[in-house]
Amino acid sequence: MAKTSLEHRVRAFPQWALLGVAVGVLSGVAAAVFLNLLERATAFRNAHDTIVYTLPLAGLVIGAIYAKWGLKILGGNNLVIDTVHEDSPEIPVRMAPMVLVGTVLTHLFGGSAGREGTAVQMGASLADYVSHRFRVSADTRRELLAAGIAGGFGAVFGTPVAGTLFGLEVVVAGRMSYEALVPALIAALVGDWVTRGLGIVHTVYPQPAFLGLTPLVVGKWILFALAVALVSTLFVELTHLLKTRLANALPSLPLRMAIGGALVVLLWKAVGTDDYLGLGVPTILRSFSDPHLPSTAFLLKLIFTAVTLSAGFLGGEVTPLFFVGAALGNALGPLLGLPLDLAAGVGLTAMFAAAANTPLALSVMAIELLGTNVLPHVVIVAVLAYLFAGHRGIYPAQRIA
Repeated sequence: MAKTSLEHRVRAFPQWALLGVAVGVLSGVAAAVFLNLLERATAFRNAHDTIVYTLPLAGLVIGAIYAKWGLKILGGNNLVIDTVHEDSPEIPVRMAPMVLVGTVLTHLFGGSAGREGTAVQMGASLADYVSHRFRVSADTRRELLAAGIAGGFGAVFGTPVAGTLFGLEVVVAGRMSYEALVPALIAALVGDWVTRGLGIVHTVYPQPAFLGLTPLVVGKWILFALAVALVSTLFVELTHLLKTRLANALPSLPLRMAIGGALVVLLWKAVGTDDYLGLGVPTILRSFSDPHLPSTAFLLKLIFTAVTLSAGFLGGEVTPLFFVGAALGNALGPLLGLPLDLAAGVGLTAMFAAAANTPLALSVMAIELLGTNVLPHVVIVAVLAYLFAGHRGIYPAQRIA
């Protein structure tokens, strides 16, 4: 049996390598184009913030376009996960350009959203295009879809190892799909190389100082993990609740997005700052060093993002949840006697780990982004927050092992 398995892998490796490279190149190019446009859109909005007033109109237009041509791809990441499990019909290749343009427009006009969802959907739709053109088997198609997820995630954040693990871990909560390990790793590495080769420079995060692990520190991290799980659950439940209520009250997608855009504009005017629009990267970085960051920053970003995504605007949850986690760490660090930069860094990744049921991928991502001094703290918090949250995740299509 072992010999047969080894022979199969040896025969399969050239195919895995070829198709993994193809998926990686496509994912890397798509991520580079997307990140370049996103940077330009954010810079334009920051220089002309009056454009935020037109977010309801943008929602009306984007919603009308999706209602006419994008209904089959509205499932987003859940559509991708369902396809992995059910061998559904080919994911329309138009998902890639549509989510790219839709997400850039969401950020241009001030919606609070991320970028991982777009990268994952682009990677998966392009991977499925490759799988159908090469007429691969159903098993190989599933492996390539996981590779597309890995390639998109790794390329957009510059974290290929975390991207690989995310592609294997996100499909089934509580189990890693090692069958796709080789193509996922190849796609994530190639995607990252291509994106960087096309001139994309990723955000550089502070490197926290070393903190020894003692029983007292572990006790503090347990309390920290409980807070992360509670906030993660709040985000998941609020987003699902708003999405359901808005869909029932406003069946028309264009109208729903217009109303959601108006709510974001009202929130923006109420708080009196641009900090909670778009990705919020400057505030994420500020969380590592500014003890005067408002203690409510994590909650405000949570609300802005829940309203934006529930209304139907395009994007993802990762970077907003990075913001929520880092800001929560900024608030909790001084209360628990933890270093501010370490608390912000651990909160940044543990929050998404709990929300996406991917503690291993996000623990590795913390190392890739923040350096080895986050160990073992981030693993402790990510695993505990994942357990405390109880599989309440942002991806309803996720299976539970």
